[in-house]
Amino acid sequence: MQRSVAADPTATSEPSNCDMSIDTAEYAQRRDRLMAAIGNSSAIFRSAPLATAHNDVEHPFRQESDFFYLTGFNEPDAVAVLAPHHEEHRFILFVQPKDPERETWTGYRVGVEQAQALYGADAVYSIHELDTKLPEYLKKAERLYYRFSLDRAFDNTVLRHWQKLLRLYPKNGYAPRALEDVRFVLHPLRQLKSEAELTAIRRATAIATAAHNRAREVARPGLYEYQIQAEIEYVFRMSGASGPAYPSIVASGPNACILHYVENNRQLQAGDLLLIDAGCAFGYYNSDITRTFPVGGQFNREQQIIYELVLEAQQQAIAAVKPGEPYNAFHDAAVATIVDGLLDLKLLTGDRDEIIKEEKYKHFFMHRTGHWLGLDVHDAGGYKQNEEDWLPLQPGHVVTVEPGIYIAPDIRAPEGQPEVPAEWRGIGVRIEDDVLVTAQGCEVLTEGVPKAIAALAAAA
Repeated sequence: MQRSVAADPTATSEPSNCDMSIDTAEYAQRRDRLMAAIGNSSAIFRSAPLATAHNDVEHPFRQESDFFYLTGFNEPDAVAVLAPHHEEHRFILFVQPKDPERETWTGYRVGVEQAQALYGADAVYSIHELDTKLPEYLKKAERLYYRFSLDRAFDNTVLRHWQKLLRLYPKNGYAPRALEDVRFVLHPLRQLKSEAELTAIRRATAIATAAHNRAREVARPGLYEYQIQAEIEYVFRMSGASGPAYPSIVASGPNACILHYVENNRQLQAGDLLLIDAGCAFGYYNSDITRTFPVGGQFNREQQIIYELVLEAQQQAIAAVKPGEPYNAFHDAAVATIVDGLLDLKLLTGDRDEIIKEEKYKHFFMHRTGHWLGLDVHDAGGYKQNEEDWLPLQPGHVVTVEPGIYIAPDIRAPEGQPEVPAEWRGIGVRIEDDVLVTAQGCEVLTEGVPKAIAALAAAA
């Protein structure tokens, strides 16, 4: 099976990456911000490796997100070094050299000469020169920034060079004195999205919106979950997305109570709820949408009650997404609404505040209400400033808002809580939107997918 990881660079004067909405100037600005943050230090980044699915079959290549964020370079077996202290070279790339014989099998490579012209590096070397050239960019750094565990063999390479420099410190008088995880410096920068990044995210959400609307149009009793999945992913690819952002979840009936259900092999039955959690990747930027609707357009009484409760929880959560609010505020809003509703339904009993504090609702709602969204579906960056304080939301943050209630057929109530009556069992509902924090409040990027009960009935 042939594989191609890049277009022929001789056919274009532009970088052959998968995100043409981000220009080389923005990548340079990103590197400059990171170099300003690390000062007289060096940062090392390793590209993603090729991954084998089975035997001689490879997964489609997907670049490591930090590496791509800083370079736009979309090939494996590469290393990027940022060395703001260096007198001549601040941005250095090590890439695979041109090799016509290998490229016949595995796809075109940019090569050393083109990489320097296309990606703005001050110096580009063959990856085979890494051991001889890398020490030049590390030796006078105050410290090294690197992320371990992505590539164990390369971890050992970094440690070997660092330890050698430390051994030479008594003689030379210089060496990096510490090694730190680069994520703590880089990921806060990644959390705030630029206009170009938002353009890509908006495109990803628009494509996923169309795919969800198509799925709702075609869903009917007798079809299989995988047929709905095929319709969704057809829209993704025909609209220019590189594919699903994650394995599409198409969960009918009791399958909706499995959070990461991916088998997608059950036949839809009249009266089922169908939960679809599916998003696409466009230029490496992702969307993430969930909708739940009745197959045939009609909820039964219990389904409608649970659906309306989840929808109200989501609306309350979205209202809490605004600049200056702590990240956890929208989760707290969703939890409070869900607990109040379950208490009214007698599915929970006890003191409201105690239930929330001790998380006694978690057999119904066991996950957080959202996450960052961007180059990764669960995007980079922490959620807390310290042990006690959550990060405040800022304009440019993109989050998902996705409360849910899952009443598994075999649900077991924790001690002190009532057993769930049969009529509620097997109902799973999640509603998820992608939300941009703005200066005025927030913008729901995925509002084009209906979720009001009247809209779902009209669209059936």
